[in-house]
Amino acid sequence: MSRKPLILRNPSILVVLAVLAVFTATVTLLSQAYGTGAIPTSMVKVLGKTLCLALAAVAMDLVWGYLGILSLGQMAFFGLGGYMIGQWLMYARTEAIVATSMAQSPIPPTPLELQEGVANQIFGVVGSADLPLVWSFAHSLSAQLALVVLVPGLLALVFGWLAFRSRVNGVYLSILTQAMTLALALWLFQNDSGFRGNNGLSGLQNIPGLEDVGQARLSVWFLWASAAMLGLVYLLAAWVVSGKFGSVVRAIRDDETRVRFLGYPVEGFKLAVFTLAAMITAIAGALYYPQAGIINPAEMAPIASIYLAVWVAIGGRGRLYGAIVGAVVVSLLSSWFTGGRAPAIELPFYTVNWVDWWQVLLGLSFVLVTLFAPRGIAGIVDWLGGVLPPRRHGRDLGPDQGALQEKEAKA
Repeated sequence: MSRKPLILRNPSILVVLAVLAVFTATVTLLSQAYGTGAIPTSMVKVLGKTLCLALAAVAMDLVWGYLGILSLGQMAFFGLGGYMIGQWLMYARTEAIVATSMAQSPIPPTPLELQEGVANQIFGVVGSADLPLVWSFAHSLSAQLALVVLVPGLLALVFGWLAFRSRVNGVYLSILTQAMTLALALWLFQNDSGFRGNNGLSGLQNIPGLEDVGQARLSVWFLWASAAMLGLVYLLAAWVVSGKFGSVVRAIRDDETRVRFLGYPVEGFKLAVFTLAAMITAIAGALYYPQAGIINPAEMAPIASIYLAVWVAIGGRGRLYGAIVGAVVVSLLSSWFTGGRAPAIELPFYTVNWVDWWQVLLGLSFVLVTLFAPRGIAGIVDWLGGVLPPRRHGRDLGPDQGALQEKEAKA
């Protein structure tokens, strides 16, 4: 009997790709650059950044929802991807400015003088005039694009190999991933880290070579790139979690000891998924920060990775489309509440300002979803599609009562 094609085994692929296409086309037609102007450029950037966060959420769902590892360090990879592309953006833009300035001198500058001028412009703010070693490839776009995936991928590979071979699991592994993120952020805060310390990298929205292209058009282009990457990664993730590989990954989540006794290289499977998720998250960061315009070590604070886990939980972990829904809904609501758009509620004894109360509302939502709707928003989609949780007949089918099994694991 021939095996069904991936799209037939996972109908959500067509739905997600169709929704992405319609969404992108609609925003384009309503944008200021290519349409009626109903959606301002600032909102187009918010939507583009939201798609990048959804991309990071899909990676988080691979690690947590399917592999069972609650990684609280995913935003470290997200930030590293932003730093890698940010180096080229800042170097190339500064080089153009310095070259124009030095062109006024009677004697043309040498390459070394040009490099020294660039280094002084970038690092003068932290009291240095030398180009750090970590900026050795900042002049090359192709090299920095490769580093976007290589640096976070190598970090995840080394960290995962050390942790998994030591059989670190559960909450201890979560704490280790959080400690890794905190250590990386604290190192980046130092001025001698080579990444401008607390100042971070700024002006990333100015793309070298595209100075004549307005931000209205650039924001739409980044929206297209973010949507295309989200669609490709969703297709890749759906392929990864399908078939025998996906079955082994879910089995590791449900009963790692039994899978190990069956002879499967558990550490190898965990390392492969963990590293792949890190590289996907880094790509999301590389697309996000040129739209945000700035990156600094505060973006890697452990709380950011916790937010990512909350989005996946609210959307429905173990459902790739649930991760997208959770990230999009919570991210847009966050922008609305914290941006001052939500009207304050006047009470006789107190005024509720949502800027101050948004995090409380988010935390309460997470608690309620965990207690009463562990399958998240995606559970509604499953219910409408007839994908119901398995009947446990009075006993659990695995060590985790929230584990996804039988028909619901195939959704």
